[in-house]
Amino acid sequence: MKREEARRRASELVAKMTVEERVGQLRYEAPAIERLGIPAYNWWGEGLHGVARAGTATVFPQAIGIAAAFDEELTGKIGECVATEGRAKYNEYSAHNDRDIYKGLTFWSPNVNIFRDPRWGRGHETYGEDPYLTSRLGVAFVKGLQGDGEIMKAAACAKHFAVHSGPEALRHEFNAEADPKDMEETYLPAFEALVKEAHVEAVMGAYNRTNGEPCCGSETLIRGILRGKWNFEGHFVSDCWAIRDFHEHHMVTATPEQSAAMALNAGCDLNCGVTYLHLLEALKQGLVTEESITEAAVRLFTTRFLLGLFDESEYDKLDYEVVECEEHIALADRAARESIVLLKNDGILPLNVDKLRTIGVIGPNADSRKPLVGNYHGTSSEYITVAEGIRNYVDGKVRVLFSEGCGLFEDKTEALAFAGDRLAEARIVAEHSDVVVLCLGLDETLEGEEGDTGNSYASGDKTDLLLPKPQRDLMEAVASVGKPVILCLMTGSAMDLRYPAEHFNAVVQLWYPGARGGRNAAEILFGAVSPSGKLPVTFYEDSDRLPEFTDYRMAGRTYRYMEEKAQYPFGFGLTYGDVAVTAAEAVGTGREEMSIKVTLQNKGLYDTDDVVQIYIKNTDSAYALKNPALCAFKRVHVKAGETVQTVLRIAPRAFTVVTPAGERMMDGAHFDLYAATFQPDERSGELMGREAVKVTLCF
Repeated sequence: MKREEARRRASELVAKMTVEERVGQLRYEAPAIERLGIPAYNWWGEGLHGVARAGTATVFPQAIGIAAAFDEELTGKIGECVATEGRAKYNEYSAHNDRDIYKGLTFWSPNVNIFRDPRWGRGHETYGEDPYLTSRLGVAFVKGLQGDGEIMKAAACAKHFAVHSGPEALRHEFNAEADPKDMEETYLPAFEALVKEAHVEAVMGAYNRTNGEPCCGSETLIRGILRGKWNFEGHFVSDCWAIRDFHEHHMVTATPEQSAAMALNAGCDLNCGVTYLHLLEALKQGLVTEESITEAAVRLFTTRFLLGLFDESEYDKLDYEVVECEEHIALADRAARESIVLLKNDGILPLNVDKLRTIGVIGPNADSRKPLVGNYHGTSSEYITVAEGIRNYVDGKVRVLFSEGCGLFEDKTEALAFAGDRLAEARIVAEHSDVVVLCLGLDETLEGEEGDTGNSYASGDKTDLLLPKPQRDLMEAVASVGKPVILCLMTGSAMDLRYPAEHFNAVVQLWYPGARGGRNAAEILFGAVSPSGKLPVTFYEDSDRLPEFTDYRMAGRTYRYMEEKAQYPFGFGLTYGDVAVTAAEAVGTGREEMSIKVTLQNKGLYDTDDVVQIYIKNTDSAYALKNPALCAFKRVHVKAGETVQTVLRIAPRAFTVVTPAGERMMDGAHFDLYAATFQPDERSGELMGREAVKVTLCF
């Protein structure tokens, strides 16, 4: 159904409602209007990495892990899976007249905020620190979720518009200040791509203010940029209870009526919260017009008509049997395998089952389900931890010893009673093992969202990049034994890895790998699959040299602006093969039609995937980014000893720069393009033992 037809039908339906009924439809838990045949509908749904909070579903790796796969096609298929399982669930729930929260077809995903600071607790919900990578993966996810049929399969939502990345503790009162250049260069591109390319159906505002205006009531962001400059035609939703913050925390209004009016007049159609209950009083006070209420209702019902909620559709036949089916579980396995990043390997990996007698599996995340799933997750019918994955893989051929070693974080009462015993046991296990797999990290109780329903204020931002002290003590205890150690790190963000990089034989970043992620970790450790993930964020030496967390200027942040060497750079990741770009040449006559043909050779002994990455540097313009920036990437498979060629298109936008006034323009004629399986910084060259291939263009 075309939007014009959906809007016409929505307008006709809304015209039959009283103003009171229209106001009622602007709340996330929209009541039924029985006289018009309108069922109740709850707009709040989550689908970040699988249908969330609505019972059993396929649980994929957390979004940051999906980002590490650098795979647009995979991300699109995950979006398709979310929509398919969401539809099947919606069909069943509706048949049972269950229209409760999380059971609709409007999924408030993806999160395309920029992970600008590694201390931000919600960063693992994003696709990382780079606006280009975030744009490409976000577009793929939205297209996969919404589909391209006559009826929209499910509705995606780009959040949180537009400048939002912590601190979590201040988000209800904080004002994020970003200049026009940083806005256009970093904070807005992903949202723009999702609106213009993917036609995302919804956009959610952030809790904080941006440059003085509450994001959910910002004339600049909603009317000026989103609907004005980008011609967004979908609906806008507030973050949950964010409009209440206008008068309770931001103090930009004095009453709930004024807050509701500010949001509605700016173009916020749907209130996740209860402040729009005051819209009728705001109407009486002359703060809003009946026309603005009507327009918001029409936008919302346009979405419902686009989803086919008042018609029969092909999706009505989707049966509950598709939920967590074999095909979807296989896709989650693929996603986990592609997401895992090998950061260090002195040759110990892959492990050989036939040459081992005993493996020690140690650590608080080794046999825990929580670090498998991150946050905003569904419920799996099966969980496979790292310890279970290893046991299943060796299948009795190798003995597996286990020790928790310590708690995930410091509990002083528990620490006094058990810390010494646990460390002693960990040492004993290490002593009796040929190799140790040490599983450390965090979970959603340590990094996540302030006030998230899953954590109840126990989670949030990190104060530094260190692992909790009990885990640091455990690292030292295990290292002191002198046995080979492989660190498997389960976190959603960059950590300080100086100690393991110096003392351990291998470091593997698992992220939060999904419900059955332990199986996929074992496949990587034992060489059934070569690791091929790349870091979507920079791993810094420490947080001491980072700008203040509350400083939203991009200077000194992320690989595009940083001055110091990274510990592990954005785009870095090893494989069991040895894939190198041996040649690259430009194909095309100008900025509008430019591609790079790349030749890759795998000189190693293992077949492997790898990710070709193209970075661009404008060498003329005073407005150019400090460092080369990602402008194209492609996942390729290269067999051992094989040479392959692939072509990557460079979008015209890659050749633009942004002025201090926020104007995007062409400026300069000379560009350096770098082709490699990593970024062209000094640290990547040191770690890889080779340089990127440079291609110089002159227009």
